[in-house]
Amino acid sequence: MRIERMTNEKFKIFLTFDDLMDRGLSRDELWSDLPRVHRIFSDMMYDAGVELGVELTGVLLVQVYLLQAQGMLVVVTRTESEDLEDDEDYMELKVTLDESEEMMFSFVDFEDIIQAGIHLHRLDVTGGSVYHYQGSYYMLLQDEDITHLDPDQVIALLSEFASASAATSHRLIEYGKKIMVGDACETIYKYFA
Repeated sequence: MRIERMTNEKFKIFLTFDDLMDRGLSRDELWSDLPRVHRIFSDMMYDAGVELGVELTGVLLVQVYLLQAQGMLVVVTRTESEDLEDDEDYMELKVTLDESEEMMFSFVDFEDIIQAGIHLHRLDVTGGSVYHYQGSYYMLLQDEDITHLDPDQVIALLSEFASASAATSHRLIEYGKKIMVGDACETIYKYFA
């Protein structure tokens, strides 16, 4: 579990699927066992509060984004509520679950992106985007790029060449260097196969 403070009232937690399993929660249970999810999120909020050195009380808005290959990104916002009594130990979680429609992988070498792109093209994947950011290369695939494939198959293939990334596409688009946008696998196959 990685925790990063965004503002005084907002922080994010990144959990891999292994972190979730260590806490006794599978990906499918996130959608079905809400009382248990609330208990686990309460425990995570306590751990995050200890690590950040803040006491989390009041209403916490928790936005959960399931990242297909990477795990889960949790954005927590502390809000003040006029409805609350003066009970300082009170903590209410309002959890919103959302599933990401993209896959993001981080590559050490550009040669690995070439190999991954060629293999994906052989599976009729022509889309995707490639970025360079802080010394690493990133491949971003949208759901529509791989609708004809099993997502687990794509994850397994890309895991041979890269590792899942917690970087968001918004950060890459804004701060990263665009190398290929929209048709990366087609471009890679055309020039490197």
